[in-house]
Amino acid sequence: MRTIEKSFFCLISVGFLTLLPWVLPAVERSVSAETVLILSLDEAVSTGLGRNRDLEIARLDRDIAGQKVCEARADMLPQLDAGFDYTRTLEPSIIYFPDVQGGDLNRLVPLEVSLDNSMSASLSLTQPLLDLRAIAGIRASTIVKKISMESYRRIKAEVISDIKTSYYNVLIAAEQVKILEQSIARWETALRDSRALFKEGVAADIDTLQAFLSVENIKPDLIEAKNQAVIVKTKFKNIIGLDLLQNVVLSDSLVYQQGEYPQDVSTAYAEALAARPEVRQLELQVEADAQNVSKTRAERFPTVTAVGQLQAQTQFEDGVAIEDTDWPVTSYIGAQVSLPLFTGCRTSAQVEQAKLGRLQSIARHEDLKADIRAEVEMKLSDLEESRKRIEVQDRTIRTAERSYEITQLRFREGIGSQLELSEAELQLNKAKTNYLQAVYDYLIARVECDRALGRTVKPEDEL
Repeated sequence: MRTIEKSFFCLISVGFLTLLPWVLPAVERSVSAETVLILSLDEAVSTGLGRNRDLEIARLDRDIAGQKVCEARADMLPQLDAGFDYTRTLEPSIIYFPDVQGGDLNRLVPLEVSLDNSMSASLSLTQPLLDLRAIAGIRASTIVKKISMESYRRIKAEVISDIKTSYYNVLIAAEQVKILEQSIARWETALRDSRALFKEGVAADIDTLQAFLSVENIKPDLIEAKNQAVIVKTKFKNIIGLDLLQNVVLSDSLVYQQGEYPQDVSTAYAEALAARPEVRQLELQVEADAQNVSKTRAERFPTVTAVGQLQAQTQFEDGVAIEDTDWPVTSYIGAQVSLPLFTGCRTSAQVEQAKLGRLQSIARHEDLKADIRAEVEMKLSDLEESRKRIEVQDRTIRTAERSYEITQLRFREGIGSQLELSEAELQLNKAKTNYLQAVYDYLIARVECDRALGRTVKPEDEL
């Protein structure tokens, strides 16, 4: 009996261990889904910046550019190389001498001059003294590093703007669901009032039917709004790098907070030119192209290199210990000068290409400045327009709420019609929707305006 119990226990243990790899992920997903993560706007941005892949790639590009600067500087540093050679003589070298001992100078006698083994150890030093190409390369690589830092700033600004926009998308989707739920609740109240008035003989049957139809007609809109809320929240979690099963609650809300922005386009344009990473990128690119021109021109100039070598060598026959051999040391120092005399016009063509590349960068820079001016003007206009809409809708929504309360009271007293109530509810719903949309548009306009002015990520933030 004990043997059967032990066998059954072993069978259960083996089955549990077999299913464990499939059970644990399911448990982890369940725990992840049940854990509620509460995020403010700043926390969402911080989370997204730590997990965004595009930003990580830009960060690695920046680090690579830094290493390329070190690589370029190495071209002007001394190079020290050690070498060791061993040669085994298979067939000895032979030279011929006149037969002096035999007295016949016309007769040549062979003489072996190589030993069985030969070794040499050397230490070589080279130090560039004059290399204009290397100097220009160091300057160009330093500029390229700065370009990569500005590229990192640009991508970081894009990521922050995308996260904020997605955050506000989730908020407005949730508010739209709330507005529709409030509308249904008002119509359900109107339906109950209509039925009560119908029983008292004050209201007609058509009033009850209209209230019922109003409730049913809003339900499809509510279903669509809830589905849209789920979609935008999924996109939001994907942007900030969260597990799609993670339950997320946003702690901030759509609240109108007026920001401080330049009143005229010229001031805003000047701020954008001074702060936008794209502008700084192209300015640096023009500088890098100028260094590329200098580097290409340097192909025509000589290079001067100091060289030196320390060498020890020996030869010995088989059977002789290495420590018993003699290692005479030789050394020398010198200078090497290299000057291109004719390259088939290759250097001239490369110089012209470098000049044309610089002109292209200058043209792109001017084109970008024109685009930025237009962008700044449009974003300021959008910001002002949404601000004015908020002021108008703020007054409208209070009026619509008061109108609905009066109309609802008239309907309950039997002196108002269902049509009046429907119109009042429609105006209230429209006023709330328009106000919500205006606040959302203003917040989005602030995000885009900050990005257009270069305020999203400032240069000192990357120090």
